[in-house]
Amino acid sequence: MNAGCSLADSCPAHDFAKYVDEHPGYTVISYVNTSAAVKAYTDIVVTSSNAKQIVDSLPAGEKIIFGPDRNLGNYINSVTGRDMLLWDGACHVHEQFSIAKILELKKQHGDAQVLVHPECRKPVQMVADKVGSTQALLNYAVASDCQTFIVATESGILHEMQNRCPQKTFIPAPPEDGKCSCNECAYMKMVTLEKLYNSLRYELPEITVDEAVAEKAVKPIRRMLDISRNLGLIK
Repeated sequence: MNAGCSLADSCPAHDFAKYVDEHPGYTVISYVNTSAAVKAYTDIVVTSSNAKQIVDSLPAGEKIIFGPDRNLGNYINSVTGRDMLLWDGACHVHEQFSIAKILELKKQHGDAQVLVHPECRKPVQMVADKVGSTQALLNYAVASDCQTFIVATESGILHEMQNRCPQKTFIPAPPEDGKCSCNECAYMKMVTLEKLYNSLRYELPEITVDEAVAEKAVKPIRRMLDISRNLGLIK
């Protein structure tokens, strides 16, 4: 029950609702890593994989609020030419990557390419050979001729990268604090196989969402899916 999300927690629903109310006439786009209550105040939900395409699909002059991740929002602004208003939230994992330590790793591994998730800070994005969603980074690593990668996203993805590319080397980008050589989500690591088993076996702990909130929250998800189908992103 303690395995929350620092990004979702950086966007309390009542504060976000007030911000939206202060900006009438704006289309509200929220990253999928948000609470149901925040989604209830949202027009369109996006993922890191489809955010650019969905923003691009909106009229050029449309006024947009993007939340909660300021780093992803800044990245989408930079690649779309938009000027979205950004909620000041972030993921504790992606905020902590050390640009200095990444550059040091680059010196040690001269042929290495740097893979960066767009939730990372702009200085980290600027040294990337590829900025993209987790799936996009995985696809890039599989397709690339490069044999060594420095990976700046939650280190759990390295397992799948190594599984898909056993002949290649994947180095986790370290955090600022220097206490370890990789950067892990403290909340994700609370989830264990035993807890998963108990959840499946006993259907506990149970999470309930207010019916009225759920009804509103599902609408921006459906709109994301409709836009994605129209753009050919999904079937």
